[in-house]
Amino acid sequence: MVLGGFILVVLLVVGAFMTGYFLVEIPPANAAATKQSNVYLYADGTEIARDGKVNRENVQLKQVPLTVQHAVLAAEDRDFHSESAVDPKAMIRAAFNTVTGKGKQSGSTITQQYVKNYYLGQEQTVTRKAKEFFIAIKLDREVSKDDILSGYLNTSYFGRNAYGIQAAAQAYYGKDVKKLTTAEGAYLATLLNSPNAYDVATHPENKPRATGRWNYVLDGMVEQGWLGRSERAGMKFPMPDEAKGTAGLSGQRGYVVKAVEDYLTDNRIIDEDRLAKGGYRITTTLQKDRQDAFKKAVEDQVMSKVDKDARKVDRNVRAGGASIDPATGKVVAMYGGIDYTKQYVNNATRRDYQVGSTFKPFVFTSAVENGSVTQDGLPITPNTVYDGTNKRPVQGWSGGAYAPENEDQVSYGRTTVREATDKSVNSVYAQMAVDVGSEKVKDTAIALGVPKNTPDLTASPSIALGPSTASVLDMTEAYATLANHGKHGTYTIVEEIAKDGERIELPDQDATEQAVSREAADTTTSILQSVVEGGTGTAAQGAGRPAAGKTGTAENDTAAWFAGYTPDLATVVAVMGQNPDTGAHTPLYGALGEARINGGGYPARIWAQFTKDALEGEPVKDFDLIVEEGADQPPPPDPTATGDTEEPDTDGGATGGGPTDGGATDGGQGDGGVTDGGPTDGGPTDGGPTDGGQTGDPTGGQTDGGPSTTGGQTDGGTADGGAAQGGPANGGSTGPGETASDGGATDGDVIGGLDP
Repeated sequence: MVLGGFILVVLLVVGAFMTGYFLVEIPPANAAATKQSNVYLYADGTEIARDGKVNRENVQLKQVPLTVQHAVLAAEDRDFHSESAVDPKAMIRAAFNTVTGKGKQSGSTITQQYVKNYYLGQEQTVTRKAKEFFIAIKLDREVSKDDILSGYLNTSYFGRNAYGIQAAAQAYYGKDVKKLTTAEGAYLATLLNSPNAYDVATHPENKPRATGRWNYVLDGMVEQGWLGRSERAGMKFPMPDEAKGTAGLSGQRGYVVKAVEDYLTDNRIIDEDRLAKGGYRITTTLQKDRQDAFKKAVEDQVMSKVDKDARKVDRNVRAGGASIDPATGKVVAMYGGIDYTKQYVNNATRRDYQVGSTFKPFVFTSAVENGSVTQDGLPITPNTVYDGTNKRPVQGWSGGAYAPENEDQVSYGRTTVREATDKSVNSVYAQMAVDVGSEKVKDTAIALGVPKNTPDLTASPSIALGPSTASVLDMTEAYATLANHGKHGTYTIVEEIAKDGERIELPDQDATEQAVSREAADTTTSILQSVVEGGTGTAAQGAGRPAAGKTGTAENDTAAWFAGYTPDLATVVAVMGQNPDTGAHTPLYGALGEARINGGGYPARIWAQFTKDALEGEPVKDFDLIVEEGADQPPPPDPTATGDTEEPDTDGGATGGGPTDGGATDGGQGDGGVTDGGPTDGGPTDGGPTDGGQTGDPTGGQTDGGPSTTGGQTDGGTADGGAAQGGPANGGSTGPGETASDGGATDGDVIGGLDP
């Protein structure tokens, strides 16, 4: 009985196989050679671009170097010449991995992939997979392995609109396939797995992944005996050329197309293969008038001032920007660069420039969200007083010494959080990150919209200074969440997508969540308003509307940022330095005729012009804010500002129980924020200055702390631990115990002791 049942099952399987084999014929080639274009539209339905014709040039197998052939086999199907057309075990394993969430895997041999490329399509259906199975078996019996490999090499998609190995060789290395080196061939073979992700010229942040895949290919060639170990050991990763867009994608069009493609594939709405086949009608959220306004603002404020003949550094100037409607989460405008056919990388979506001090607001947001307190146990509010001394070591951090520099080495002494935000004081925000907990700061940034896989988004005190490399669009999303009172929406650049008249489902664009409390977001907005009203971002006042914002500068001045918003629009702008020949990041010193490019300069001016034009004709709105309890309370009085002082101690200490080398007694500063006492590093208590401190004398006589300059003192203190209330190096005191505003930093962005 059992034997009979088993025989019946076998007969049924064999019968099904034979039926499929005889019924499925090898069809004619599909229409890929005349593939449709994808059409991209503005929100109002006017056309942005079409992605052009297929870029393909077929070559014979003998024109492809044997090492390149072997590289492809090592990447995709190492047993191609000895195996059958299908690999049932690999298909079952791939199906299992896909179903169990381990990622989409084809499980297909090269023969099956060729059948899919040339005879069928990219749709993921059981019917298509069954046809692929039987056609591959028939093809393997009727066509030689060389012909199959040749067809595969000529039909595979390599990214950059390049179909086939010859088009790929030109697109990535500017040479014919016959001139490819083994290392270059291995890189092109790497691209077959994920063309978009592994294009390191377009996505430099993915280079480690691409290099890992490239090594996998070369190691496979050694394993198969196709490449000698010594030759393999001497190979270096062959960086591809910077991509060149097609003429039909010139100007901003190509940047938009690429951003939309990335959005669709990254969110798994459409995979790369199907999108590359074309036929989609894609309506974006971009508004043409605002897109034009962004382009004009960059041209007026920056590009019109570029003089490559007079200043060599000007050839390195790049700009990127993005703008989001906080209420809807829709990207309404994006500036990717001067021209997609000249600068292929989208400056609005790239993730390889540090965001600098535009990250600092997230630290304060996290402080309010988590009810954080200073090292002295006081709640952190806009008026909490911290010690802004330059190179002040953070307290309460167990990960080693960390004492960040302030911009231009300025010491601010006692300063409120609001003032520290206005002047972007690094020492204050590094300490605040410790007070909050750097892991909590990271979590808050991610909740606001910074991707959790952002490079260098590391939980440590330095997180406050912005070493992470989120994109302009990422930062716009995060600032839009602040503008929307802490509500994080489904940010999108695609309004609608259809093919053959059928709409394709998109993520729920009405879904929002309260990423942080309204009080946390609104209190952050209140201190960012101050940055625009009297801090480093005053140029943003040119928008003519209530605004909140923050400046930032990358390490070594390779990029300058302004991130800001009105109640109706969140926009981020960055000006970057990049060598057009090597792609290396370069400082912007001397660019555009300026000694330095700061976030409060060109980026803020671009922001102001764009925002003014983008909101023209719309009513002016004030911010409707609900701030944290205590946010409006004034800071405690500075005891050093009174005229009732004691005689200074001769060794930097203080009488009356004051500190001698750091922390304070009798109410002075301990490890974090300052309450009623003096600053650390030997600051005074009870009003009594140490050597070089000052009381009521505006000329600030000092003995050991360095020369006095019209009331100030350099580095904000004496060599023996005197008062840190002498003011910044370039300002000095304006009155008893006060610090001149002219001594403040412009951006305050110094990371790890280096001047950005």
